Amino acid sequence: MMPEQTHTLSIDTLVAVIGAGAMGAGIAQVAAQAGHPVKLYDNREGAAAQAIDTMAAQLNKLVARGKLTAEQRDAVLSRITPVDDIEALVDAKLVIEAIIENLDVKRSVLATLEDVCSDDCILASNTSSLSITSLAAGRRYPGRIVGMHFFNPAPIMKLVEVVSGLATDSNAASTVYDTALNWGKKPVHTRSTPGFIVNRVARPFYAESLRLLQEQASDCATLDALMRDAGGFRMGAFELTDLIGHDVNYAVTCSVFTAYYGDFRFQPSLIQKELVDAGYLGRKASRGFYHYGEATEQPLALTVTVSSDTPSGCVALGDVGLLSVLVQRLAQAGISVDQESASDAGVLRIGTATVALTDGRLACQRALEEGLTNLVLIDLALDYNQASRLAISRAHNTSTDAVQQVVDCLAQAGIQVSELTDVPGLAVMRTVCMLANEGADAVLQGVGDAIGVDTAMCFGVNYPRGPLRWADQIGLAKVDQLLTYLQAVYGEDRYRPSLLIRRLALQGGRFHD
Repeated sequence: MMPEQTHTLSIDTLVAVIGAGAMGAGIAQVAAQAGHPVKLYDNREGAAAQAIDTMAAQLNKLVARGKLTAEQRDAVLSRITPVDDIEALVDAKLVIEAIIENLDVKRSVLATLEDVCSDDCILASNTSSLSITSLAAGRRYPGRIVGMHFFNPAPIMKLVEVVSGLATDSNAASTVYDTALNWGKKPVHTRSTPGFIVNRVARPFYAESLRLLQEQASDCATLDALMRDAGGFRMGAFELTDLIGHDVNYAVTCSVFTAYYGDFRFQPSLIQKELVDAGYLGRKASRGFYHYGEATEQPLALTVTVSSDTPSGCVALGDVGLLSVLVQRLAQAGISVDQESASDAGVLRIGTATVALTDGRLACQRALEEGLTNLVLIDLALDYNQASRLAISRAHNTSTDAVQQVVDCLAQAGIQVSELTDVPGLAVMRTVCMLANEGADAVLQGVGDAIGVDTAMCFGVNYPRGPLRWADQIGLAKVDQLLTYLQAVYGEDRYRPSLLIRRLALQGGRFHD
């Protein structure tokens, strides 16, 4: 057990950062901007001083754009001291290592710090994947070793995962949490399990788009556009992995898959493996899912052509749930809208088409089981009032005319339509439900709480809404049903509903009040 710690670091407390790469320099800048004196150490001669010069150049750009005053820039830089000897960190009360992701190397540095720093100095690791429990094993005071996982670029990204290993003292974790909060960050507590929160919960975002591509539901540009224009995500999975680098993203997926003993939920994609094998690593290699270059034009999403006919009216048959917002938008766009409240169908009638929100079944399956004619399934949107594109699919016996009537009606409200092949759950709905499913399992297993999971995904990877709050909006009974249908259609454990989602669904509960 480490000595008692207060839960905040005073502003004059010396913070040390080990590693002068992009992450280490960024963390040093964050601490200095918060007012702390900072020592930046790197075992490469001159690397710390060079990192500060690079930082100064970046801060100068902020001054030029009016984002920072010259006085503020000078104050930040004056607080950071480059050092070439680890012994110089003797007075630090918080040391954050941001070096290579190698367990043995990090353990060696922590062993050295034990001899250099005082016994009450907190030793934090910026690791994104290594076990804090393993890093702390064998140390004199394992309780003072904690994860402090920043996201790149550290001065901009708000999230900090505060990771507790098996031996981490609660005082150390609380101090790191409060320190991150005082630095203007959004910290969340998490246990040291593979992927922590973000790298675990985010896996379905990539995996579902990759599977849809593998099943030829549509192409990369269309699936990416749907995640942006309907789902509200800043980027789709293919453009995002191109940006991250397929070597990096694939390695993280493989790491999580291995760490969870081959759990099929985290299975890597053969499509992405092929890109890695070919050296098509994304933007940094000028080729990934897309080609990059000055003269290269990116492909456009596939969009169903609008006809010149007058759009058909819309009839809401009973309670249409989330689609009620879409109905209101159609009415505001001048579409004739009627309501048959006595009906319990829960679908829309647009011309001769029956339109329903996807529930995880194939369109052909649902049409057969419910006796629906000209069935068109529609995908989830973050906000049907704002969505500029929606995905649809049709049953095998749905007429082309019926599909066209739906397309024309949505076009009247300014919504473009991309048709996918008949795949269960379409694109946005299945991805969101799978994100919620993984988030729910993280809560169920004590990796984090519901607020922490949603905070982590919004501020760590810029999701438009926390997946658990999104699941509340969809309705947990519907999420459970959709996952159950997906599992039945595919016959795979990958889509098994989380016990927590099922429990809350049966209780009529929610993740958030």
